[in-house]
Amino acid sequence: MGSSPSSSSVVFAVLFLVFNAAVLCHGGKTSSFVRKVEKTVDMPLDSDVFRVPPGYNAPQQVHITQGDHAGKAVIVSWVTANEPGSKKVIYWSENSEHKEEAEGKVYTYEFYNYKSGYIHHCTIRNLEFNTKYYYVVGVGHTERTFWFTTPPAVGPDVPYTFGLIGDLGQSYDSNITVTHYENNPTKGQAVLFVGDLSYADNYPNHDNVRWDTWGRFVERSAAYQPWIWTAGNHEIDFVPEIGETIPFKPYTNRYQVPYRASQTYGKYTPQYKWLEQELPKVNRSETPWLIVLMHSPWYNSYNYHYMEGETMRVMYEAWFVKYKVDVVFAGHVHAYERSERVSNIAYNIVNGKCVPVRDQTAPVYITIGDGGNLEGLATNMTYPQPEYSAYREASFGHAIFDIKNRTHAFYGWHRNQDGYAVEADTMWFSNRYWHPG
Repeated sequence: MGSSPSSSSVVFAVLFLVFNAAVLCHGGKTSSFVRKVEKTVDMPLDSDVFRVPPGYNAPQQVHITQGDHAGKAVIVSWVTANEPGSKKVIYWSENSEHKEEAEGKVYTYEFYNYKSGYIHHCTIRNLEFNTKYYYVVGVGHTERTFWFTTPPAVGPDVPYTFGLIGDLGQSYDSNITVTHYENNPTKGQAVLFVGDLSYADNYPNHDNVRWDTWGRFVERSAAYQPWIWTAGNHEIDFVPEIGETIPFKPYTNRYQVPYRASQTYGKYTPQYKWLEQELPKVNRSETPWLIVLMHSPWYNSYNYHYMEGETMRVMYEAWFVKYKVDVVFAGHVHAYERSERVSNIAYNIVNGKCVPVRDQTAPVYITIGDGGNLEGLATNMTYPQPEYSAYREASFGHAIFDIKNRTHAFYGWHRNQDGYAVEADTMWFSNRYWHPG
């Protein structure tokens, strides 16, 4: 949990967190679309999407994320199976023949009876904005070449487009989700991922082989554009009964990020103090859009994980309203839901004002935990639909948040059953700072 590394590079800021009006009682729309009831099944280990690249010590599970706060650095990560091999990344811009090198570090870890491959992390710095770069990993053995494009320079009216994925896993439905995202005509330039990656912990002894298969599965996207990570409950991997007492061990070894984790979220803990200091730092004249990612939703009208985010909401929601957060994305609930702009911050123990009310200074809350993992869909909704819930649907999918300028962004949610260009739910966002009406 920390500020997104791409946050000051364009027109937005992204923050991460782990984990006397009329009463709102008559809700918005519950989608009439009914997904065919099917069991969600993980793809077998010999699936083509898990294929190990050919060649001796070939780099695999290649992925990138932003490497600094300004958007001029990228962390390149990969795994080699046979030996550590080269720690170097060779890279060059599309319009230059001059090649540069950066050298990273290699990590390994053990988890119960599993020993990881050689996990490489290398930060390449001093990149130019809005530039396509090629990079090579596996230098000296089996070399593999990939590319990415850096974000544009900071500016209040610079457009930028995010993909939104959560609770992905590695089922057949997960594969459909990634395919739909890849083929969406509105191309995301980076993915905001709201937690729960591999679901390896659903296997006996948290089988870490499923971390490897997941890394190979998402490489087709994550090697070419930054995936900005938020940790979920399935990343904890705390299993004292088999001797695993270090939480988040596989996740932190595999998915490094350019900020120091803020640990727990209780009041006056490092995360609390960090967020208290971080929100006022956001310069909305430079980065107008303020986006927050978390895993457990605060506003959730499904009977799954109901109220689990409440302890966090009562601590932080007033800050989100005060600092005019535009939108909050969460996962955890394996379905889709979008809220109205509401807040529930008026209660002071004696006034009785303890229900959500319409509040145009508040963010929209979107649950996007519908990536398609083996645990299946959350189909059991609360009734009546609360008024804070604008749209909800039990389907798998992904979303796009398309920032146009300092005042407006277009949001669309895509269900997996539709064509690539079809949007099942849409909303025009007006920026809370520059266009609050």
